[in-house]
This record gives sequence, structure tokens and C-alpha cells, in this order.
Amino acid sequence: MDLAELPNEEMRTMLRDSLRGFLGEQWKLDSARTASPDQISAIWTKLVRQGIASLGSDPGEGGLAEILVVMAELGRAACPAPMWSAAMANLALSSSRDDAAAELLAKLHGGEARVAFSFGALDADRHAGSIRIGDERASGLLRFVEVAASCTHLLVTIESSTLVLVELGARGVLAEPSRAMGASGLYQLRLDAAPAHLIPLESVSADDLLLKGRLALLARAHGAARRAFELAVDYAKERQQFGQPIGKFQAIQHKLADSLTALEGVRLTLDHAARLHDCADAHWRYFANAAMAFGGEALRRVALETQHTFGAIGYAEEHEAPLHFKRVHLDTTALGGPLQARRNLASFLLDDGGAPLPQYDLGPAGNALREQVRAWLERNWSGERKAAFEAKPFAKREFDPEFARDIGKTGWIALGWPERFGGQARSPLEQIAFMETMERAEAPRIGAAIQANALMMFGTEAQRQKYLPEILRGEAMHGMGYSEPQAGSDLAALRTSASRDGEEWVINGQKIWTTTWWGKYMFLAARTDRDARPPHAGISMFIVPMDAKGITIRPATTMYDGSFANIFYDDVRIPFENIVGEVNGGWKVLTGALAFERGLVGGGIVLKVAHAFEQLRAHVMAGEGDAPPLSEDPIVRDRMAVLASEIEVGRLLMMQCAELAADGITPPEYGAISKVFSGELMERFGEAALDILGMRATLSEGMPGALDNGRFEQNLRHSLMWVISIGTNEVQRSLIAQRGLGLPR
Repeated sequence: MDLAELPNEEMRTMLRDSLRGFLGEQWKLDSARTASPDQISAIWTKLVRQGIASLGSDPGEGGLAEILVVMAELGRAACPAPMWSAAMANLALSSSRDDAAAELLAKLHGGEARVAFSFGALDADRHAGSIRIGDERASGLLRFVEVAASCTHLLVTIESSTLVLVELGARGVLAEPSRAMGASGLYQLRLDAAPAHLIPLESVSADDLLLKGRLALLARAHGAARRAFELAVDYAKERQQFGQPIGKFQAIQHKLADSLTALEGVRLTLDHAARLHDCADAHWRYFANAAMAFGGEALRRVALETQHTFGAIGYAEEHEAPLHFKRVHLDTTALGGPLQARRNLASFLLDDGGAPLPQYDLGPAGNALREQVRAWLERNWSGERKAAFEAKPFAKREFDPEFARDIGKTGWIALGWPERFGGQARSPLEQIAFMETMERAEAPRIGAAIQANALMMFGTEAQRQKYLPEILRGEAMHGMGYSEPQAGSDLAALRTSASRDGEEWVINGQKIWTTTWWGKYMFLAARTDRDARPPHAGISMFIVPMDAKGITIRPATTMYDGSFANIFYDDVRIPFENIVGEVNGGWKVLTGALAFERGLVGGGIVLKVAHAFEQLRAHVMAGEGDAPPLSEDPIVRDRMAVLASEIEVGRLLMMQCAELAADGITPPEYGAISKVFSGELMERFGEAALDILGMRATLSEGMPGALDNGRFEQNLRHSLMWVISIGTNEVQRSLIAQRGLGLPR
């Protein structure tokens, strides 16, 4: 599938909006609480007229992606219409040559039949029940069958290639209601020699059908969780405690910011899996399992946090929230839930020689660039040259000037720059292809993308002509002089000053935690108006040559064996034209550059995690002596599957940022979501690697027996930087809550 295109996106949006409006008029919450079989039949008849009953039977009528849209809307509306069973019937029987199957589908699409579906013995839940067939009669017990009392027919899988069709009004069929999670809607079916007809599964395997069924249930749970979450956000804006809205409290803001991140992860993984399925991509099964492995627990967590936000009002039965809480838990438990999805992921990654994380299709241009960069790195960053670099201690591996100049000759440092600035104007997907390939080759860092972007957005023509070519050629790195002793995430509190003296600026102050202190220039924030209100209105941005007189650099070692520096500026004079943007307009420049960086940084982090995951997977699959490989340990398998599912969320957040960037700058709150999730994923990965590999993984570089020269423990120590730098994740959560959810500052 070409992710640069969004096939049928407009159709899905229209379907979503139309169905939401229809359900808002035709299905009320009181009906959801006390829905009778007749009411469910009536709403289904109305939905059939909306054209949804045939989804899944013909690609031209809509595929799995459209089914998931409908399921999500039914979840939002707490509507128990038998769409899930109808979709399973369509997907199972659409290519059947059986006359009874064709007749059933015709009646289903016309509203004359309503189908209940069960996977029987193929359900991963061992308590789901089963039936047996003899003399064209079905006997047995089936549990957890949706709205069976509202349906006319039952479809049950009995083997991997066979369905059984039973008329529910026939003799020998008894439907008994089951109360589950305190809600009605499920039934236990007892079959005693009920007339049955066998239908071969011809175009789809039962395993694939089961996988699609799980995705559809997850979509419905997502719709329910999203609706309850939106209600909770609105409640947090209105509910007053201690004289202010509860949405103003940081605890509530961060709780809801985490919930939004989880919901976005579920939305993206669901959409991705469905689109790959509809395009017949071979890896759709992997991504479907990743969606369920992450989504099941994520949606339950969101449901709990939603209830916590509502407080006591949320567990009153007359409130809407309990309906959605119950739906989320029912749909994420059914058919084996996230546990079965994790088993499937582990099997893909670790069994029969294992398979790597699937590559994303980045479109023709992105895929071609990926191969071009890979070939270039094979020629220019391999063998003795790469080995000599990797033999250096980590502190000496932050930058390689010669490599930067070599890659500067390719023009790739300016991959995404507009052509008028000397760039290649490549798409965000091509930029991801480049970043991914560089990470896999463990190439040194290059460029000064954030500063270049600021110059292109806010710099003068003279500044662009002077500084951009140096960056493009790989000849100049720019550090970022932002943080100060009293101004970390709160940059508006910075005190470093810049005073104009004729045609010069005179800078005085101190910057701390500066990582690229060894660069040619510093992109520095300084106060040019001490009396400005609000304080950020008096900040300006400057380019400071690091060989200027009056600069004192005091390097320090970081806990991840890198370095940063305290830098003192004492009467440092720079030309007047070194100001970037307007005087006192630096906040716009600074936040614009940070927004650009946050949009990229989450993607950069998750690509590092994905690369490290493959190294961990190799160790997990390798045996040592007579000991079995770690891949046979069920706990290790589960941890690997969880990590893999979270990597997919991080990668899709990266892709979403890329798509948004294609239309302009990524909204700050979305860049923050990507940065928060991927940064903390890197921490979780580091901790998991130590748990899985044991004490050997704690040995640092240069130590005898250190795994991959200490890579795993060093990654863990390094992960803290990504969570803290560029605005701590706590500050990012506040940004998500305030900018993304509209909660009060």
C-alpha cells in the first residue's frame, strides 16, 4: 500500500458523518440501557436502509476499513445493532457458491434476515462453547453470542473451512440472555438437534475471519472509549472544585493527555491494519495483531481514566459513561483479547526462524530513496571506516566531520528543504526513508535541521545565503542555547541578555545543558527587553559564532557517557545582522523551531527503538550452549510482543506527523504526542532489555563480555535525555491537554 495516498478517505469521512447524524436522531441512550429484541431489530432495519448491511461483501461497496468506521460509530452511540455479525457473514460468504449462502446474503442486505455469528470452538476463549453436527442436525452450547434474540439466523464456524447455518426460529434452538459486565445483549444458545446446513469457507480462512472479527470489535470499543473520553474532557472544563475547573489541575490534564495519546495510537493502528487488508498487503495480519495487542489494554486504561475524571457521577447508571465502560471491556475481552494477539505477534517474530519488523511502504519515491541511501551507505559507511568509528568511546561518536562532508555532497542534508534554498523538496515520507536507513546503518548524526528550518522561515536573505550552504555541505553544526539555571522548560524566564550597541549586540549570561557545544555556531535565545509583558515578548534569537571573544565553555559528562556544557557569555559581541527574525520576536522563532523539532524527534526516537529491537530479537532467538533460546520463554515472548505493538504505535505517530507536515507544520500538540510516547517507549524498551537479557546486558562498552559493546544499558541511560530534553514530557502533556483538548491553562 502507498501510504502517500489515502484511498477512499473522503468516502469514509462521509460515511462516518452520515452515520453519526443518523444515530443521533434514531437511537437514544434510554434505548441503549433497556433495548429489547424488537428495538434492536427496528434500528437494524433502519440501518439497512442506510446501506451498511452489505459492507464487506463487495470491495466496491466498502471493505474492512468501512466496516471499522461503522463499528466505531455504533460504539459511540452505544447501539447494539448486529453489524458485527453481518460483517462476519459478508466477509465469510461473499464468494460462496452455496445457494443457501447466496440466499442468506440477499435477505441480510434487504433487511429480511438478521444474523448472529459465533466462532464456536475456534474462538480463542475456551469457554465460548461449540457444536457438533450429525445427520444435518446441530447440537451443543454456544456462549457470548451477540443479540441472538433479535436475529433470524445463526452462523457458526465448526472447522477452519466450514460454517454451519441454523435458523434461530427452528425447533431445537433456545436463546437464554446472559448478563455480562452488568449489561444485557449477550446470549447463550442451546442447540438440540436443530436443522443445520453446512457451508464451505471458500475465499477466506477461519483464522483470517477471526482476525477481522477482533479488529471490528476493537473498532467498536474505540468508538465507545473515544465518546466517553470526549464527555470527560467537556466535564473537566465545566466541573468546579476549589474555585476552578478541575481541568485546570495538572493531574487531570496529564491523565487526559495520556488518554488522548492512547486513543490516537488505537485509531492509527486500526486504520493502518484495515487499509493494508483492503489493499491485500501480505503484512496486514501482523499489523492487525499489533493493533489488538496495544489497543485492548490501552482502551481499558482510557476507560478507567475516564471514570476517574468523572468521579462519583460517572458510576451512576443513568450517566452515559457506564455504557461505554462496559462496551470497552466486553469488546476487548472477546475472542481471546490482547493476550491472543500478543501470542500471534510473538509467533511471527520468534518462531520458525523469526521475522523482522515489517518495513513500511513509503511510496515509490520513498522506497527508491531508501534503497539509494542504503547503497550509498554500503559504499561509504562500512568496513574499516565504520569499524574504526565504532571502536571509539561513545563520547567521541556524536559527530564525524568527514562523514558529514561526504554526505553533504549528496544533497541529502537538505532533503526536505524547498528548492529555492538549495534543497531537494522531498516529501515527509522520503525524509522518513532517509532517517530510517541512516538509523539502521548506525550512521553519525548530521545537519542542523532545526536551525536551518528557522532560517528558512524567519531569516533574512543574507542570512540564508551565508548559513544554509554551510549546513547543506555538512560543514557547520549549530547548537541550541536555550536552557539556563532558572529557565529550563520555562524558557520565558530566561535571563541571558542581548543589548544593542551601535551595529552590534552585546550578550551576557549563562546557558546550561548545551549538547552541541562543539558546533560552529550557537542558535541562542536572549532577552532584549527586560520590561516586556508577558515576559516571552521580550526575547530575540541570535546566531553566535562559537569562536567569538568572551565565550567560556565548561564541558561535563552526561550519565549516558555523552557530553554537554555550561557556556558563559561575557560581553560577547556579534554583528547586528545576526539576529534571526524581528527584535523581541524571538518567541515566534523559538517555538516555531521547537515545533518543527518535536514533530521530528518522536520519529527519530522510535526508529532508534525499532533498530534496537531487532538487535534484542537476535539475542532472544540465539541459544547459548545447551540452554534453550530465550524465545521459548513465555514471559519473554509476551514482553517482546508488547514492545513490538508499541513500536507500531510510535511508527504510526511518526507517519501521522509526516502527513501533517506535508500540509504545513505539524501542530505542536501532535508533535508532543509523538515525542512523549516514543521517548517513554525508549525507556520501557531499555528496562525490558535488561530484564530479558540479564546482568550481561548491564556491562558497559569496553567491558569483557558486554553485549553489543554495552549498547543495551547505554540506550537505557540515553533514553532519559529524550524524555527530558526539548521540553520535558510533563510539560508536553500540559501542552497536549491545553492545545489539543482545550483545557484551561
